Amino acid sequence: MLTKEETVLVLIDIQGKLAQIVDESEIVIDSISKVVQGAQALQLPILWLEQYPKGLGPTVEEIAQHLTDIKPIEKITFSAYDTPEFVDQLEATGRKKVLLAGIETHICVYQTAAHLLTNGYEVEVLADCVTSRTAGNREVGVQKMLQLGAKLTSVEMALFEMQQIAKGDTFKTISGLVK
Repeated sequence: MLTKEETVLVLIDIQGKLAQIVDESEIVIDSISKVVQGAQALQLPILWLEQYPKGLGPTVEEIAQHLTDIKPIEKITFSAYDTPEFVDQLEATGRKKVLLAGIETHICVYQTAAHLLTNGYEVEVLADCVTSRTAGNREVGVQKMLQLGAKLTSVEMALFEMQQIAKGDTFKTISGLVK
């Protein structure tokens, strides 16, 4: 099970025009915005990646507006794990459970998941927070991650799993986000 003490949220490349043209773009961006706010309420560390921002542009405003207290990690590799700054920040959290969100499912999200799994991390892919330019590529990416040992979850399922109790301010915040 996911616990707020052991989990880190990783956001991959939700940027520029690509984020606007992927399959179910609005739904995925809204879901990622919710999971970011929920992760903050649960006090999870968030690692935020951008693929070559000079070329692809910045993270979409709907998500970036909630990340004002952290800096994105710039990468040019498909797998975040091939970027030393990401590995250093991930190791510094001391956490071994990774919630993955981002685009594109079959490229950067998949390759990051594969490397995380190979390096001893537990990976849960937020099904409502990953997408690709086509639904078919999204599905192939999800299936390959599952074959490698990743698990599938959703924003609501993950947040309530880590919250564990149906009372208090954090519960109210999460309930408000997922309604």
